[in-house]
Amino acid sequence: MCMTATHGVSRIRTRTAAVAGIVTAGAAALSLVHAPGAVAEPHHSAVAPTATSTSAPAAFSLQAESGLLPGASDATDSADDGADDTAAADDADTGTGTGAATAEATDAADTAADVEAATPADKGRGAEYNADGTLVVIDKKDQPKPEPASAEQIDQWINEALDVLRENGIPGSYEGIYKNLMRESSGDPHTINMWDSNAHKNIPSKGLLQVIDPTFEQYHVDGTSTDIYDPVANIAAACNYAADRYGSMDNVNSAY
Repeated sequence: MCMTATHGVSRIRTRTAAVAGIVTAGAAALSLVHAPGAVAEPHHSAVAPTATSTSAPAAFSLQAESGLLPGASDATDSADDGADDTAAADDADTGTGTGAATAEATDAADTAADVEAATPADKGRGAEYNADGTLVVIDKKDQPKPEPASAEQIDQWINEALDVLRENGIPGSYEGIYKNLMRESSGDPHTINMWDSNAHKNIPSKGLLQVIDPTFEQYHVDGTSTDIYDPVANIAAACNYAADRYGSMDNVNSAY
């Protein structure tokens, strides 16, 4: 009885060991087939390997030819775009870059236009100027013919000027002003001499009584226009100069 029982136990143990061996071998085979990146080899034995590694399989990773992980180029592009946006913003803040240069050019053009609009063009009849602002001198024969104002306008201007002269204690009569005015400009308030010695010095004689700019500025009468071509201002300054130089416009009978 005892021997038989022992034999029975031995058989049971042998079968258990065999089954355990088969199960172990099968598990090992499955672990090889499903390991990431592993290549399954032909199965030659159901025997379990003599040694089993307990460490986890190495993590699998792919690298692009450039050495960057998938998606890294997208991140780089995004960073580059961000840098471009920042540079554009910096350009706008500091006034640099193409957009800023265009804005500056536009501002400069607007400023030049404003200056030109604020500075009236010379009203001299037929006058032309060089790029440096100097008068284009012409021959006497090319001097534009005067375009006299009406007798009524001339009469009004002289009388207004006489009122200014009296207010400022400057001598002069209607007759003295009229004769010199007609000789100098034929009654054209926009006459400018573009051929004589003053023209060559770039200080041409202007207006009804042919006054040069330095004389007009020095003898300008307060309360009148600062425009040398203004008839009343031109007459008043000329009479003020004549009074200082000759005692009165009435004493002037030729170029003065």
